Amino acid sequence: CLLSGMDTVIGLYGETIEVPCNNGAPKPKDLFMTKWKYDDGDLLTQLKDQDASVIATDKYKDRVSMAENSSLLIAAATLKDEKTFTCMVVAGADISEYPVKLLIHKAPTGVEITALATELEIGKPTQLGQCRTSDANPAASITWFKNKKPLVADGKGIIISSNVKVDEATGLTTTSSTLQYTAEKGDTAALFTCGALNTLSSPVSFTVTYPTERISLHVISKGPLMEGANMTLKCKADGNPPPTSFNFHILGKVVKVENSDSYTVTDVTRESTGEYKCSIIDNAKMEDSKNITINYLDMSLSPSGKVMKSFGEGLALTLQTHASGELKVSWTKDNGKLDSSPKFDKLTYSDSGKYEVVVTMGALIKKDSFELVVEGVPVIRRVAKRRSEDGQHKVLTCEAEGSPKPTVAWSVNGTSADESPYVNGKITHKLTIVPTVNLTVVCTVSNEHGQDTRTINVSTLFEEVRMDKQDSSDEGDTTKLVVGVIVGLLLATVVVGLAYWLYMKKSKQGSWKTGEKEDGSTEESKKLEEKIEEKLEENSQKVEV
Repeated sequence: CLLSGMDTVIGLYGETIEVPCNNGAPKPKDLFMTKWKYDDGDLLTQLKDQDASVIATDKYKDRVSMAENSSLLIAAATLKDEKTFTCMVVAGADISEYPVKLLIHKAPTGVEITALATELEIGKPTQLGQCRTSDANPAASITWFKNKKPLVADGKGIIISSNVKVDEATGLTTTSSTLQYTAEKGDTAALFTCGALNTLSSPVSFTVTYPTERISLHVISKGPLMEGANMTLKCKADGNPPPTSFNFHILGKVVKVENSDSYTVTDVTRESTGEYKCSIIDNAKMEDSKNITINYLDMSLSPSGKVMKSFGEGLALTLQTHASGELKVSWTKDNGKLDSSPKFDKLTYSDSGKYEVVVTMGALIKKDSFELVVEGVPVIRRVAKRRSEDGQHKVLTCEAEGSPKPTVAWSVNGTSADESPYVNGKITHKLTIVPTVNLTVVCTVSNEHGQDTRTINVSTLFEEVRMDKQDSSDEGDTTKLVVGVIVGLLLATVVVGLAYWLYMKKSKQGSWKTGEKEDGSTEESKKLEEKIEEKLEENSQKVEV
């Protein structure tokens, strides 16, 4: 008889277990019989080319069978099936036996934490809970975790004790593990679990209690603290559970607050600036303080509203500010930014407009404004004339200043009138005319404060064309007049020279000469005088305007 070494097979509790014969080797060619047996007797046999026959009469009678490859099949395995089963093979003249040790394993049915502590106190060893898993084989090993990290017993802050019980009926075990834990402040939100094999319990957390060691005062407000706002004081304590009652020291006055950690000071003023404190009612030495500044901004602008002034006057502008911090001042005129504060030593019409000042200090903003209106008697600053580009008209221009807006009137009618926009008290009016004779035109500007007039001499357009077709403006008229005067002066010089020449000639001949000679001289003189007069008349016509 040949006996081989023992193999081990692990089966699962409640399942059908296959126990191989000769470790699953092929059947020998000269096989005669295969038999399975165990210490208490035979289970079944099979002859060559026949079906297996169950021999067992005990608990295995209805639970055993043989597979095609001669393996033993055991249904509904229990812990009582943990035995050594032997496969005997008869082949030719040889008899071989192959023993197999069967082990039955079962995973625990579940893991749960019971007997939980109500709370954990810092520095105090407390039984956190008991982890239990049941119906396992072999007995389950339990591990505790904090925030998914395993806890290792150190005999001080972490003490773990385990207990295993065996069910007499099934042989399955129940394992219990108790964790004694000394909490720290960081354990407030910690999650504890326990696990066996690949099974974890549901996580649990605990309220960790610890006394207050420090408090802090906080100021809560919407935006910066300023006059008229509400200010909430909040006293925070690091204990758990935190204190529920506090004393608030409001500028020397003690206010007791119960069932709350906050106190609101309403409608604060600049006088509210100072030191504020909070403390625990049952421990006045545990307190915190804070110096609080109430921001304020005062501004006064003079003048304000609508201001009426006369042209040329001065205007005193005063801006007074009082604030708790550094200020920034900006000015605008008619929504346009000014580089500096306006000054009005001598008002002009361009100074009219709406002025706004904005004073800021951090998030605090204050504004004020005034509307300045400068009025005065209108004044004509310039009159001018020119010939139009087509040379067929004269264009007269009258520029004036005044406020309210002046009305412009001309002493003649024109073919068209054009008025510029009224800006900064200035207005320009243009009139197009066709003068047929020399004119003196009057421009008159007026408003409710008075009027002003200016004249402009305009020559006939047709005469200018006859005298000088190339002239294109009335400034040429003035040039012609000057040239005429110069020519006249030259002719006058010639006349004086001729008169002097005649006088000298007569002086040489003497008034006592014969009458014939006198008559001859007189006749020549007359002819010369007539030529001079003709020349003067001709030149006079040329320079006539």
